Amino acid sequence: MAYADEYKDCAWLSFDELEKFMIESLEHAGIPAEDARIIGDVLIESDKRGIDSHGIGRLKPIYIDRIDKGIMNPVTNIEILKDNMATAVLDGHNGMGHVVGFKAMNMAIEKARKYGIGMVVARNSNHYGIAGYYATMATKAGMIGLTGTNARPSIAPTFGVENMLGTNPMTWGFPSDEEFDFVLDCATSVTQRGKIEVYGRAGKQLPAGWVIDENGESRTDTQQVLVDLTTGKAALTPLGGLGETTGGYKGYGYATVVEMLSACLQDGAFMKALNGFDKDQKAIPYPLGHFFVAINPEFFMGLDVCRRIVGEISRELRASRKAPGCERIYTAGEKEWLARQYRTEHGCPVPPSLQKVMTTLRDRWSMEYHWDFENK
Repeated sequence: MAYADEYKDCAWLSFDELEKFMIESLEHAGIPAEDARIIGDVLIESDKRGIDSHGIGRLKPIYIDRIDKGIMNPVTNIEILKDNMATAVLDGHNGMGHVVGFKAMNMAIEKARKYGIGMVVARNSNHYGIAGYYATMATKAGMIGLTGTNARPSIAPTFGVENMLGTNPMTWGFPSDEEFDFVLDCATSVTQRGKIEVYGRAGKQLPAGWVIDENGESRTDTQQVLVDLTTGKAALTPLGGLGETTGGYKGYGYATVVEMLSACLQDGAFMKALNGFDKDQKAIPYPLGHFFVAINPEFFMGLDVCRRIVGEISRELRASRKAPGCERIYTAGEKEWLARQYRTEHGCPVPPSLQKVMTTLRDRWSMEYHWDFENK
């Protein structure tokens, strides 16, 4: 089958084994057990959904390596700066973004239970994994969820070539009467760094139009692009691509909205302040900002009405006329649900490059793991 062929060089590990390994690795890195379980749950949820850019692939380079460098605190001390009826402002004090996000969305949900809507913003946080995790926290609670985060500069503005904005997802979740909720989780750029890293691990060249150089020319050399995105010699294109002809200004505009919501309500850092380097090119923290919104349908026409209409809209879209040669129309969250069904049976794919990372971490901390892929 095509899905299996795509991962023919991978080892397949069960959800439980992969999550257990990630949690134990995080604990060895100095993260408290309860926080490690939260982070592990966010990471494995990404792998379960088939979002290979944000699961086990991010464990070492984004989290453990930054802890080792001293630019991310393994112990997360969250300070509540303001707490009003339907709103709150948190400071993550350079702790783990997943822990900050988990607390923030739970606060938003509790406020929505009482007031119909809750919004919590956070500053001085870090990368918080897949944004869809937090939107799904809301849908599981029978609410509409919205979250977004800024990130280190990657996107060039329309008619520009300098990376100024983060990939800045604006992620929505709607409870549905179907087997899966409607969850739209995507960057405001044509692609994002994690997807480029996936291409890099697979040894593949990038499609034209994803990345531009300082002259506005398309770049496809994956490994060098990953380097140049951090030095400003390359930039991602916004949703819609270059210029205005295909609507690139729309992606640029939405990325800017997320940047503003991730900073202006919490007095947080933004754009170049999130580069991760000081003037001497020394690594420093990435003080990211996030926002979380929960909307309670029971304060409107009720959860059952919300679920039914979300489901009906989704079903009508999928039943609409297909383009020639196309057999299926999908709605947001469907492909992730299908990936989960497949991976529940077969496990999560781990390519050779990540197998090496796992054995490196295993040996570093003398953990008791032995995998079949080591015998090949």
